[in-house]
Amino acid sequence: MSAPTELRVFIADDEAPARTRLKELLADVRGDIATRVAGEAANGLEVIERLPASGAQVLLLDIQMPGMAGIEVARHLGRLEHAPAIVFVTAHDRHAVEAFELNALDYLMKPVRAARLAAALKKAQAAGPVPRERLENTARLSNAGAREFFSVTERHRIALVPVGEVLYLKAELKYVTLRTRAGEHLIEEPLVNIEREFAERFVRVHRNCLVARAAIRGFERAPGEDDEAHWLVVLDGLEERLPVSRRQWPAVRDLVT
Repeated sequence: MSAPTELRVFIADDEAPARTRLKELLADVRGDIATRVAGEAANGLEVIERLPASGAQVLLLDIQMPGMAGIEVARHLGRLEHAPAIVFVTAHDRHAVEAFELNALDYLMKPVRAARLAAALKKAQAAGPVPRERLENTARLSNAGAREFFSVTERHRIALVPVGEVLYLKAELKYVTLRTRAGEHLIEEPLVNIEREFAERFVRVHRNCLVARAAIRGFERAPGEDDEAHWLVVLDGLEERLPVSRRQWPAVRDLVT
C-alpha cells in the first residue's frame, strides 16, 4: 500500500513562536493527516511573494500582520489559477470570526489545539480554494476596510499595485484598465465594486471611468463646436485627458478650488 500523499501547508504569521507552534502541531497530527510545510512568511507581502511558487494546497493565515492584513492577502490569492485553501488564524478578532462563520470559512482561535488543526486541515483539503465572492463578502462583513493594493496575476505570480499610485481606472469590455504614472495594468473587477470600496479615494467622471481625487489638477474645455461645454479632467503627471460626462459634471466640477 502506498503512503498517503502529504498535504502541502504554508504558514503565515508575524510571530516566529506562533509559526514554530504550528509546525510542532503539524508534526503532532501526522498520524491523522500527513502534511509537509511548503513555506512560511512573517507578513502579508511575503505571502504574496512566496506562496505562488510553493505549491501549497493549504494556507494557515494569521489575520493581523504588518504590511498587509490576512483578509486582504486572501483576496489577492483568490485570483490565482491554483489558489490554496485557506484556514484563518486569530487571537481576538471578533468581527472577523463572525464574518467567517456567516460565509462558512474555517478559522482557528489561538492558542491552536492539535485536534482542531487536524479537523481544519481535513476540511480545507476537501473543500479546496475559497470562492472569491465569499472572500469579498467576508472582507465587507469583518470591517476589514479598503485594500492597500490592487493585484495583477502574471504567469502564476501576483504583482501588487499600491492603490495610492493609481491615477484612474477605466472599464473596457470585461477588463478594467488601471493607470499609474509608470504604466497600465489589466484587472478583472467590476468598476462598481471598486467605486464602492474606494468611495473616499476615487470619483466617477464617466460611466466607465473613476479617477483619483488627489490626482485631479483641473479641467479643460474639450474642443468642439457645440454651444454646450464638454469638459476633460486634467490629472497630475499624465498628459492624457479624460472626458467628463454631462451627468457627472455637477458632481466633479467643485473638486478643484
